[in-house]
Amino acid sequence: MLISRGLNLLKLSCRSNKYKVSATNTRIIRLSHDNHSYRDFPPVEKGWVYAAEFFGGLMWWWVLWHLWHDYGHIIGEFPYPEPSKWTDEELGIPPDDYPEPATRKS
Repeated sequence: MLISRGLNLLKLSCRSNKYKVSATNTRIIRLSHDNHSYRDFPPVEKGWVYAAEFFGGLMWWWVLWHLWHDYGHIIGEFPYPEPSKWTDEELGIPPDDYPEPATRKS
């Protein structure tokens, strides 16, 4: 008797679960011109888009202008050494009277 009642309760719960929709699959449908779902961002006004484009362009102009005209911030502010004044020792060139290195004979 308990088994028959348990089966009926199981059938009833299975039938009621068929028509339930999980909360993660729900989508709010609005009958307006925009298609939004739950937790979507609101549409952005065109003025803010234009302002963002303007300030982004201004920022890139400022960066490129200063890279072209004030590049010392990038490469460092020091005088560039004159390579013709470097000595052979500084360049790692051995003197002329330095003995030839021993070659390996095979």
